[in-house]
Amino acid sequence: MAKLLNKSTNSFLAYAVVILLISAPVFYYISTWLYIYETDEVLHFHKGAFVKESHKDYTEKDITAWNKYNPNVTIVPDMGVSKDFIVGKELFDSIAGEPEPFRLLYSPIDINGKKYTYIEKSNLVEMEGMVISIAVMFLLIIIILLVGIIWISKTSSAKIWKPFYDTLGQIQNFELDKNNQPHFSPTNIDEFDRLNKSIDNLIQKNQAVYNTQREFVENAAHELQTPLALFQGKIDMLFQTQGLSEEQSEILGSLNNDVSRLNRLNKNLLLLSKIDNENYFDKQQVSIQNILGRNLDFFTEQAHAKNLELTTDFKDDIQISANSTLTEVLINNLFLNAIRHNVQDGMIKVTIKGNTLGIVNSGPLQALNSGKLFNRFSKIDSSTQGNGLGLAIVKKIAEINNWDIEYGFSENLHRFNVTFG
Repeated sequence: MAKLLNKSTNSFLAYAVVILLISAPVFYYISTWLYIYETDEVLHFHKGAFVKESHKDYTEKDITAWNKYNPNVTIVPDMGVSKDFIVGKELFDSIAGEPEPFRLLYSPIDINGKKYTYIEKSNLVEMEGMVISIAVMFLLIIIILLVGIIWISKTSSAKIWKPFYDTLGQIQNFELDKNNQPHFSPTNIDEFDRLNKSIDNLIQKNQAVYNTQREFVENAAHELQTPLALFQGKIDMLFQTQGLSEEQSEILGSLNNDVSRLNRLNKNLLLLSKIDNENYFDKQQVSIQNILGRNLDFFTEQAHAKNLELTTDFKDDIQISANSTLTEVLINNLFLNAIRHNVQDGMIKVTIKGNTLGIVNSGPLQALNSGKLFNRFSKIDSSTQGNGLGLAIVKKIAEINNWDIEYGFSENLHRFNVTFG
């Protein structure tokens, strides 16, 4: 992708080259025409001077002597020329030893009442050398001029556009959920100054809205903890009540499931809020294989409900510097996602190879929408009990640690790979 400065300079350079390519031959041909025109004028001038002054009393003997000592002007008997005309010819030059371009003037003259033809020739070799020299000088001047203009244009443009690129760089590095408010360089260019002020106002408004929403989610999640705990406690008490009918037990079971979902949702919202607020600063050496080993029994128990075949293949052990809690949350969410969205009698395979953790599972026989897969509250299957935050939390944890997470679908299997940087 071309840069703005290069785009404008390239357009100017292309225009300049086209003009140069057109003007150079045009200049050469005009110079040649002008030189030939001047040469023809000189030939006419010499012939006029001869007619006016030099031949009044010439005899045949004088004409012979004239022809002998004037190699460029020859007086010959009448050739039937009725008026002056000039032609260009290639004639052998005894001094150069090769044919050279000449201009020849043929003109009728009268000497002592007798008609003659005046022939004068002028060598154009000097003209060619002069025109070529002028053309080369012209090209050098034009090239120097173009190089200078391009250099001045690039230098001045880079200086003029520096505030713009500074603004662009700060916007690229800006993250709404981080406290890295950009500080734009002052500029005396009105358009750039207005751009910086508009962006600054936009960022401040968006940060205010974001902070308000984040505080609301965090406060709401905290406030919900107490009533949810009370609600869960009362349901547990009702379960212990004697004489419940089957219908009442089903209603209580449904309420218990709904409260459990609300509790999970509330905990996930609190976790996201804490991650956004950067509450997990502490880092230590973490072993991915150890985390999987500690939780493998739990995962196996969860997979047993769908009779899933769970296999592992740990070729390596990944050692990373990270927050152990968040790393465990990432692995648990990926594992539970593979269980929750699997099919009866399906399979799950967990691999560690190099610095990549891979989880492969059976499931729906079509690829998931990777564009929405990691969005908050985006559910793979509306019939599942998930709240749509599991993979969003995985994506958030990967982002803050600069890890890469990829989803793929091949051979009717869903694949999640986490590459630890």
